[in-house]
Formats: sequence, structure tokens, C-alpha cells
Amino acid sequence: MTTPLVVIDVVGLTPRLLAHMPRLKAVADSGFHASLGTVLPAVTCTVQSTFLTGETPAGHGIVGNGWYFRDVGDVLLWRQHNSLVGGEKLWHAARKAQPGYTVANVCWWYAMGADVNWTVTPRPIYYADGRKEPDCYTDPPELHDDLVGALGGFPLFTYWGPGAGLPSSAWICKAAEKIMADHNPDLTLVYVPHLDYDLQRFGPSAPQAAAAATALDGVLGPLLDAAQARGATVVALSEYGITDARKPVDINRLLRNEGLLRVYTQDGMEYLDPWTSRAFAVADHQIAHVYVKDPADVPAVAKLCSTLDGVAEVLDEAGKAAQGLDHERSGELVLVAEPDAWFTYYYWLDDARAPDFARLVEIHRKPGYDPAELFFDPAAPAAAKRRAATALARKKLGMRYMMSVVGLDAGAKAVRGSHGRLPAHPNDAPVLICSDRSAARPHLAATEVKRFLLSLAGLKS
Repeated sequence: MTTPLVVIDVVGLTPRLLAHMPRLKAVADSGFHASLGTVLPAVTCTVQSTFLTGETPAGHGIVGNGWYFRDVGDVLLWRQHNSLVGGEKLWHAARKAQPGYTVANVCWWYAMGADVNWTVTPRPIYYADGRKEPDCYTDPPELHDDLVGALGGFPLFTYWGPGAGLPSSAWICKAAEKIMADHNPDLTLVYVPHLDYDLQRFGPSAPQAAAAATALDGVLGPLLDAAQARGATVVALSEYGITDARKPVDINRLLRNEGLLRVYTQDGMEYLDPWTSRAFAVADHQIAHVYVKDPADVPAVAKLCSTLDGVAEVLDEAGKAAQGLDHERSGELVLVAEPDAWFTYYYWLDDARAPDFARLVEIHRKPGYDPAELFFDPAAPAAAKRRAATALARKKLGMRYMMSVVGLDAGAKAVRGSHGRLPAHPNDAPVLICSDRSAARPHLAATEVKRFLLSLAGLKS
């Protein structure tokens, strides 16, 4: 007989924020909490994959939230298919010990195609006329109407973008509660993103950070109660801690100015041309993968990158191997930002030449991560909100619309928090909380989480 587990990924949770979360802190006080060693890069897709496989990025292959797919010649972020993740997954190991072990994945990444029993993940409707509407994907398919009928539609526009906030995390928690009540999984994975938003907008030292933690704690309360009522062991853990950062670093503009990065032009807009560029970077918070076409150029590109203000480290092959990042998907070089800095994806030199998607919330078209999407254009917020209102009116009429609300350099300069580096201080590091005091230990590495969860369930790895 196994013990049911509820594993809640509370994004950005640190000891500093736990002080503002009485419900979650009560779990830690009655059970235990431990420091949690993360991996580089400390970003969602990479760390979650490490939790679930016990591998470093060199083993599971998820070297960031996205990378340059050399076989198709394109930069792709936020892919969703589980086959991208190498290594033995947690549920595979569990089923070796107990055939029939059941798993619900509620919004952990790389959910689609995973051989679990119940899956929920954000997935907009992309209409043929170009409209995008909020929705989610589920497996089995009938779970979709079951959840939407009970909870309403998935609030996609509060999951990311200028309107990102508590409703999406509340919906996810309620969905997990319902799946637990209706299906009683052995393992329930729940991804709760709320702390990602205001900590990047305002920084973890701002009062908004503490307020976000307290608000999220209230949403987590019913989920914790539901887990306790089932006799489940609760584990809450985080992938990274967000630290104060306010210096955007334009790595691709440096490479372009040196003649290494090339663009092509359509309708007056410039697009990154990875096929002909000698070097370009895929920016991902405080990490950037630099792809260098000719191996002979690597030393010169490394030296150039090291001169850029805001770059703390340039990892070559030996450096990548030391960090468990020596995978074929990684760039020839990996840059680590200074503690108060982060990397933009910007490659244009004139905002008038920026592609139209640069001003949109468009996570799948931008060749890098863009935290400016969390703001209405700080250079003209009122005008950005008017454009948003007009776009929403067109949306309600069933017309195509452009949600052109994101600032460029002004948006980047507004960012106050980031992550991706390994933490320098325990108060800014990830944490693991467990309701089972008998399993207490002072520290776990991210690569140990899979085995730890199997032991909590009463299974041998």
C-alpha cells in the first residue's frame, strides 16, 4: 500500500517569502523544511525536468525554457511535448515498483504526451482566422468539459502577460482538488505560478512580493486541506528564487554590432536569421545560450561576450560539463549574468524595425524570454491599456485583434527581478517543505527529489 503524494511546485518560493505564508509555514512547522539545491539554469522547464528524472540537463536534455533546434533551424521556447525530456520519469520508476500507479499532472511543464492518467495544461484555441482564445488541454478529453463546467474556462490571460495574477493559480488549485476528489490519484503534481509575476515586476524586496505570497497562501489553503483529508503526504517545493535585478543586457545587439548576428527584412521588420548568423544568443532570464556556427569562432566570441557589462561568466565546454549542461542542445557557449542583470533577446538596433510580435505577448514567436510582457508599456501605459481595450472589444465581436501592449527598451528597464543563476544566499534559494516529519533532512539536491518522492510514497527506486 502506497502513501498518496501531492507535490506542489510553488514557483519562486524562498525562506524569505515563506514567512508571509502561514498555511504553508504550518506544514513546514509540523513536518519539516529543507534547503533545495537547484541546477543551472534555474528556470522552470530545466528544474522541473530534473525533479522528475533525477538527471542534470546533460542527462534529460532540457537546457532551458527553450533553445535553438538545430535540426529545424529555429529558436523554439515553451514546447509542450513530454518526449523532449530524456531519462526515466518519476512515474515510470513508481510503476516498476507498483504496476498501476496513477498520476495526475496539473500544469507541470512538458505535460502533453506524458503517459500519466490525468493531464491538464494551458493550451489556447488558435482559430484559422488568427484569433487566440483561452483554453486548456486535457487527457482524457472528457476531463476538459468536466473541469470547465465546474470551474469555468481556464483564465489564460491571468496565467501570463500584463494581466497575470492570482486567478490562474486559483483555477489550477481548484482543478487539482477536483481531480483528487473524483479520481484519487496516487501522485498529484500541481504547478502554481503566482509568485513569478510580481517578483519579476517589482522585485522580491518590494512590498508587492510579500503581498503576493500572502494572497497565494490563501489559495493554497483549501488544496492543503484536501490533501490532508485524503491522508496524503504534501511536498511543496520551488524551482528557483527570484532576486533583485534591474540591468537588462543586450547580448544579441553586441553580436550584431560585431557582424556576427544577421537579420532578414520583411515589410520593414527585422527578423533574426539563425541560418546565416555566425553567432546569436537565446536569452533565458539570467542565462543565454550562444550558438556559434563555426568552431573556429568560439574563442573570439567567448572573449567578446566576456567584455559585455552584465556578463559574469562565459562557460565553454569544460564550464558546461562542470555545471551538467554539456548537452548537444546547449549553445557552444553559455553566459551567466551578474546578480543584478538579465539577458534580453533584442537583436534590432532601431525600434522602428522591430518585428510586430515584439510588442505582443507572444511567447512562441520571440527567440528568447521577454519579461517585459508582464507590463503594459511603461513608456505609455495609458495608451497601451486603450489599445488593449480596443483589442478586447474586437475579440468579443469575433474579429481579429492585435494586443499590442508590450514596451521594448522601456519594458526591459521596468523589470525588477530575475532568476537563472545559482543562488548566492540561502534566503533567496529554493526550499522544500514536507508534511512527513519522519523524512526530515536539512538539504536536498534537485537531482535527489525523484528518489525522495519515491521513498515518501513507500516505493523503492
